[in-house]
Amino acid sequence: MHCPFCQHDNTRVIDSRVSEDGATIRRRRECEACGERFSTLETVELKLPAIIKGDGRREHFDARKLRHGFDRALHKRPVSEEQIEAAVRAVVHQLRMTTERELASRRVGEFVMAELRKLDHVAFVRFASVYRSFEDVADFREELDRLERELPSETQLPLLGGEVVPFDRHADKDKKKR
Repeated sequence: MHCPFCQHDNTRVIDSRVSEDGATIRRRRECEACGERFSTLETVELKLPAIIKGDGRREHFDARKLRHGFDRALHKRPVSEEQIEAAVRAVVHQLRMTTERELASRRVGEFVMAELRKLDHVAFVRFASVYRSFEDVADFREELDRLERELPSETQLPLLGGEVVPFDRHADKDKKKR
């Protein structure tokens, strides 16, 4: 590696440390010619598929756009930064696992919706409303009904207000039978 100070082409590594997430290595280097020290970051470079937009344009995958989408959907929702980062990593991992060189933006959106569904149902519906271009209240209601049908029994914040209670999709049917 060239020294950024004197451009000498021989530097030596003094120290190497792996980052907390294990994704990068920080190397402390010293130039053998001028003695200056500097740091470098080493990351794995994996080729992610190009994204084909709805209008046919092709773009390089941008993790910042992915994170921004999660942030907008989860705005003011009780989800930690660690959970959001894990969801972003999960989507990137799914992209890496595809062997395709190009991927429709629709598929990326489906990956995001799957992660949002696990994190927060309100954020899922927010994202789905934009992603699927809901046009009226009926579209929202249809998505909410589908979400409630597909949900396992679990505790999560309610979709339409009220207190936090374990979700039981059969409770309304039991009330009607009485």
